[in-house]
Amino acid sequence: MTMADVTDGGPILIFDGVCNICAFGVGIVLRNDRRGVYRFAFAQGKVGGALKKRFGLPDGDLENVTLVEGGRCYTKSTAALRVLARLPFPWRLGLVFWIVPRPLRDVLYSLVARNRYRWFGQKDACLMPPPDVRQRFLDPP
Repeated sequence: MTMADVTDGGPILIFDGVCNICAFGVGIVLRNDRRGVYRFAFAQGKVGGALKKRFGLPDGDLENVTLVEGGRCYTKSTAALRVLARLPFPWRLGLVFWIVPRPLRDVLYSLVARNRYRWFGQKDACLMPPPDVRQRFLDPP
């Protein structure tokens, strides 16, 4: 499978596989993305790393959720809000944060990202996807 094949299959959410808050967010998407639009890649994995590199993002950057969609790359609060836009109520209520200027949203996002392990903890290994959704993970552990 080439990188073009990967990106042609719909939006990909790249996340830190050991972060508890990231795993919580992925769980929300899995439960609410009823059409199975989103696919997932670990930032620590080959596919996630290759996609980040393709879009010029720093290697080893685990603090930023990344959304690859429609040939474009979105990070931080913009990535999170774009994901919320495809989820049903009540998650769409989060779209009210579009009115906050992106620099301010991203400062708040970065504050949480820098402290996520201390505030929410972390796993010893990457999240193990449940069998019923494992095919949506591009490089499962």
